[in-house]
This record gives sequence, structure tokens and C-alpha cells, in this order.
Amino acid sequence: MHLLIPAAGMGRRMGSNRNKLLLKLLDRPILAWTLKAAEASEQITWIGIMGQPEDEPDFQEILASLSLTKPVKLIRGGATRQESVYNGLQALPEAAQWVLIHDGARCLASPGLFDRCATALRQCPGLIAAIPVKDTIKVVDDRDVIVDTPDRSHLWAAQTPQGFEVKLLKECHDRGRQNGWEVTDDAALFEKCGLPVKIVAGEETNLKVTTPVDLAIAEFILRDSRNPVS
Repeated sequence: MHLLIPAAGMGRRMGSNRNKLLLKLLDRPILAWTLKAAEASEQITWIGIMGQPEDEPDFQEILASLSLTKPVKLIRGGATRQESVYNGLQALPEAAQWVLIHDGARCLASPGLFDRCATALRQCPGLIAAIPVKDTIKVVDDRDVIVDTPDRSHLWAAQTPQGFEVKLLKECHDRGRQNGWEVTDDAALFEKCGLPVKIVAGEETNLKVTTPVDLAIAEFILRDSRNPVS
């Protein structure tokens, strides 16, 4: 199973002027925790990291410190996540049939989650890890007035990994570029192209580290000896 990690963003909401994946979480950069989980996965055999050229020396330093046994390729990222994934798809080995895409900032994903998604992907064209929404969700208008309260039993919070057949995802990205579609995840491209996307049970601890509060929560989780990645 091939894995692509978008890692080309900045840490503006983190209050940082550098790539947030290079910020320390306990004793390692955020990206290192993601790579440790990928290394421990039984299914993942190849890793691609999409980043900006100025971050490449730091990425190389992280890779050297981890001594991963799986091949890792550094790929030029884009101005958006969508562009970065497009670039990553073009850099996949020619024989790649399936791909998992995982945000580097979701650094607490367990090896087991990668393996569950990889196994399920061989039985469907596309999937995402997700968890049921617990809160009541309100839809508001541009005046911040509630206009609807959707049934939360049908609502799921999307996570990553997201997985797809490589050929189909490449076609969806090509259509997206031709039509000027701007999406926040690859599942949305699949949906726009009328392709089914299955839900695979995610993990409550699989949070995306975006703000200083998220970083503090992630540190708390990693200090818990029950966490399989620590």
C-alpha cells in the first residue's frame, strides 16, 4: 500500500512562521510521529511526503533520525492541499494501484488505523476514516441565524487516512483541474465525480494538530502509556 502525506502547509493558526509539522511534540517533530505510525503499519510499503523545497533539509533530518525501513520519497508540494496531492499522485510508482492520503498533522493516527483502511480499500474504490458527530450541529446563514438543525445520526466527522484507487483518483483530480473545482479533501473530488466513498471507523484520538490547544491535547494523549504509537 502506498501512502502520501501532504506536508506543504504553514502554521498560521498555530501562531508559527514555519511549517507546523516541524514543531516539536514532546521530543520529536509532529511529522516524525506520523512517520513512526506509518513505519509500524503492516500494510504500508512506500511513503511519499509532499512539501516545500525550503523544508526539505528538515525533512531529511527527521528521516535520518528515524532510520525508517520503508522507502520514502520527497515530492514538491503545491500552493494548496489539492495541488500537493495532485503532485503526489504523479510521483507514485507506476505499479501503484491503491493509495492512502494522510494529513501529516494527524500525528496520532495508529498503525492499526492505517492497516484497517488499507485492507478495506481493496474492496471499494474510495474510503475515508471518520467518526460519528456527537454534538448537535446548527446550519446558520450569513447573519449568524440558525436555519437548520440536521439529524446528527447521519453526520460523520471526516478524518484521514483517505484511500482510493490510484487510476480513479488521478482521473478525478484531472477533472477537478479542468473544471476549476476547489475542494478541501480528495473524497469531495470523488463525490463530485459521482463515485462512492465508504466510511471506515476512525479514532477519537486522531485529531488534527492545528492550534496550540490541539498541540497540548496531543501531548497529553502521547503521555498516556496506552497510546499504541508512543
